[in-house]
Amino acid sequence: MVSNIQALARELGFSQIGVAGVDLSSCEAGLSAWLARGFHGEMAYMSAHGLKRARPAELVPGTVSVITARMDYLPATTPQGWQQVEFDRLHRPAEAIVSVYARGRDYHKVLRSRLQKLSERIAELLGPFGHRVFTDSAPVLEAELAARSGQGWRGKHTLLLSREAGSMFFLGEIYVDVALPASEPVSEHCGNCTACIDVCPTQAIVAPHRLDARRCISYLTIEHGGPIPLEMRPLIGNRIYGCDDCQLICPWNKFAQRSALADFDERQGLVGSQLLSLWAWTEDEFLRFTEGSPIRRIGHERWQRNIAVALGNALRLRPGDAVASAMRLALSGRLAGASVLVREHIEWALGVEG
Repeated sequence: MVSNIQALARELGFSQIGVAGVDLSSCEAGLSAWLARGFHGEMAYMSAHGLKRARPAELVPGTVSVITARMDYLPATTPQGWQQVEFDRLHRPAEAIVSVYARGRDYHKVLRSRLQKLSERIAELLGPFGHRVFTDSAPVLEAELAARSGQGWRGKHTLLLSREAGSMFFLGEIYVDVALPASEPVSEHCGNCTACIDVCPTQAIVAPHRLDARRCISYLTIEHGGPIPLEMRPLIGNRIYGCDDCQLICPWNKFAQRSALADFDERQGLVGSQLLSLWAWTEDEFLRFTEGSPIRRIGHERWQRNIAVALGNALRLRPGDAVASAMRLALSGRLAGASVLVREHIEWALGVEG
């Protein structure tokens, strides 16, 4: 049966299917300790459901198995040596960096619709069955379920790693009320490597398999709603939405797979754009250019906050040239109409050059 589901899944663009049981009780102590230390920051949804995240049968009563799905997201046109291509962007401070996963269509929409289609196909095989689909949208221990279902192992950066696909993929789940044979988990293959821990710009990976989200650039530029802490701003560099460093450095990502779906092709304007051109977007332009993109959910205000920080960091590196002059002019021109949040970051940016 699982092999039949795998065949159906491939037709819908999924790369791998696994099955996990619902007993995640061994994770409860670690989850409680992580929350107790406040490592989830402002992500209140992480704590709002308590231990329900580790109890699938409480989240969806009747669940006895979880089908996990992997979908690769590297754009089809990704070149060889893409990790170095991405690292090189950090050395062009006037260029904006958007995390690779966010350069195409919103993965929530892509995976959710295809998981639902997969569920309908499964129903044609099994008959009607109870189910609910998820992708990064509910209290679900996605990486843990994926690891238990043989999709890979948890890397020291806490992300899932696969020997065949690295970590450049999305995960989704179907909670089902049908007992399916669980997949065999795979062994870990990180060994003594600490590359992801060492490369993290903010040292957010405080120990192997332990992430303090409050220090993570992805959290700060996406989930965090208020002012970015002063000590973190210089470390963000020119990253305006997310951070890929721990994945770029990982040796296993030399096996990352290109997606067969056009949904994850890079959108014009989100790759290689100059900070100044993105800073110039009005709110209407932001909404238009990010329609159907995961970036849209942070809103124009956070978008401006993030770019203001990146512009300030660029000014620190190149205070005297014509581009810097244009940056100062553009920042100053937005002061009068800026929100309190954005104004604070503009003033910081203008005060750090030199």
